Amino acid sequence: MMLGKQLLKILIPTLMLTGCSSMPDWANPGTWFEDEEELEIRKLEPITPKFTPEIVWEAQIGDGVRHYFSRLKPAVGYDKVYAASRQGDVKAFDQASGKEVWSINLAEFRDEGILTGFSKLWSDGISAKVAGGLTVAYQTLYLGTENGLVVALDTDTGAVKWQQKVKGEVLASPVVDEGIVVVNTGAGTMYGLDARTGEEKWVYESEVPPLTLRGISAPAVAAGGAVVGTASGKLAVTLLETGQVAWEQTIATASGSTELERMVDIDSQALVLGGVVYVISYNGTLASIELRSGRVIWKREYRSYRRLSLDGNSLFVVDDKSQIYALDRRNGVESWTHISLRGRELTSATPVGDYIVVGDKYGYLHWLTQSNGELVARVAVGGDDEDESIYAAPIEDGNMVYTQTRDGQLVAIKTPE
Repeated sequence: MMLGKQLLKILIPTLMLTGCSSMPDWANPGTWFEDEEELEIRKLEPITPKFTPEIVWEAQIGDGVRHYFSRLKPAVGYDKVYAASRQGDVKAFDQASGKEVWSINLAEFRDEGILTGFSKLWSDGISAKVAGGLTVAYQTLYLGTENGLVVALDTDTGAVKWQQKVKGEVLASPVVDEGIVVVNTGAGTMYGLDARTGEEKWVYESEVPPLTLRGISAPAVAAGGAVVGTASGKLAVTLLETGQVAWEQTIATASGSTELERMVDIDSQALVLGGVVYVISYNGTLASIELRSGRVIWKREYRSYRRLSLDGNSLFVVDDKSQIYALDRRNGVESWTHISLRGRELTSATPVGDYIVVGDKYGYLHWLTQSNGELVARVAVGGDDEDESIYAAPIEDGNMVYTQTRDGQLVAIKTPE
C-alpha cells in the first residue's frame, strides 16, 4: 500500500503526455489519502513572528484556474496590477487601492444573432484557456492560451491590439525585449513575434521526447539572445533578432531503461545575471553556464521543476519535495536548507527585501530570511481546499507581494519595512 501511494504521489501530479490539452491538475494526493502523513504535513510548526504581513486589498478574478494545471500569475506595470482567469476574464486594478480599472472577457460566445446577447447573460462562454502569462511591456499586456493563441492587450483600456496563432499550447509566460515577443510552446517550438503587430519573425524547434512534464520552460532574454530550456534536457540560446541558434548545451542526460526514468525536462525559466545562466532540470541537475559560450561553470545535484530565484549572490532553489535551499551563485556552495515546509507543494521563492516568500497548497504565504532561512512570518490568504491553494510564485514590487489562488482570489500583501 505504501509503495503504491508513493508512486501515485510521484506520477500523478506531474506526468502527462505531451500534446494532451486542458488536462486537469486533479491528482492532489491530499484529496485521496487523509492519513497520518497528510495530517502531519497540514500542521504548521509554531513560529515566533518577527512581523505581521498586512493584507492591503483583495479582488476576484472569475473562477481562477480551478483544478487545471496552470502557472498563470499576476503582473505589475504602469501603476496597475493585472490578473486573469483560465476562462478568459482579464482585469486591471489600481496598484495602490485595488480599484478595478478595466475588465474584458476573452471567452468565446457563439454567434447566434439576437441570441448572442442572451447567451452572454446566461453562459460563461467557451473557455479561452488562458495559461501563459501575464507579461507587461511597451504599454501592452501579453498572454497565451492552451489553444495556441498569443494575445496583446492595451494596458490602459484592455482593448485587443493583436492576436497570433502559434503551434502548440502556450503554458509559460511570454517575454519581451528589443521589440520581440518570445513565446515557447508545448510542441517544442519557440516563436519570435513582432511586439507591435504580432507578425512572426522567426521559429526555433527543439526535440520533444515521448514522455515529458506538463509544463514548459518560459524563455529568458539577455544580451540580444533568447535563452530557453527544452524537454530533452538542453539549454539553447538563439539570437533575438533572427532566431539563429548561437549555441546548445546539454544540461541533463537521459538514462535508464524506461521513458519515466529518462525524463530530463528543463521545465522552469532560466535565470541570467552578469553573463551567467542558471538552470535546473527535473532529473536533478542544477548548472551555472557561461552565456557567451555555453561553457559549464559548475554543476550540483538538485531536482526541481520550479523557477530559480536570485538576490545578490544568493541563489534560491525549491526542490520537488518542497525543501528550500540557498546557494552561493558563484560556486554552488550551499548556505542553508529549510525543510519544515516539506510536502506542502511550495511555489518557487520570491525575494522581497531581506526575505524570500513562498506560497503553499493550503493557502499560506511564508516569509523566510535570506541570510539563514529562518521562518519569520506567515499569512493565510486562501484555505485548505485545493481550489483555494496558492499555485504560482508571488509577484514582488517593492515591499508589496501579489498572489493569486486557484479559485481566482487576487491578494495584495505588504511586508513591513
